[in-house]
Amino acid sequence: MFQETFFKVIQTLKKQQYNEEGKFLPWILRIAKNLIIDHFRKVKKMPSISTVINDEGEETSIFDIIPDNTDNGKDAEETKRFKESIRSIVNDLPQDQKEVVIMRTYYDMSFKEIAEITNVSINTSLGRMRYALINLKKMLEEKNIEIYI
Repeated sequence: MFQETFFKVIQTLKKQQYNEEGKFLPWILRIAKNLIIDHFRKVKKMPSISTVINDEGEETSIFDIIPDNTDNGKDAEETKRFKESIRSIVNDLPQDQKEVVIMRTYYDMSFKEIAEITNVSINTSLGRMRYALINLKKMLEEKNIEIYI
């Protein structure tokens, strides 16, 4: 972003398109802000979030990163069913809530980053997460799924 801003400022100055009516620093900051907004608009158009790149560079399901500490087949099958249940419940959330849960939980993004990418306020992204958690709790209770942390 810094390089792009610097490049744009130099180009504008060389073309003598800079209007000296305003202050120089706020003009540069405005260019930087616009470039950042453009960047996040492009990021927002990313494909649906359903896979992540693992440490080996392979695409894998975002739900496969839940640690698996099982030693026998019975526990492995139980863990598999649990992961499928969680995946199903998260997929049943409204799209805006599901998006926030995935970005926050699996991509470890801050609410500020989520707000910028989804083009909403921080309070809106926090609210979406709150309602997502409330809905997840209700759905877990309806399906009699217990989670121990």
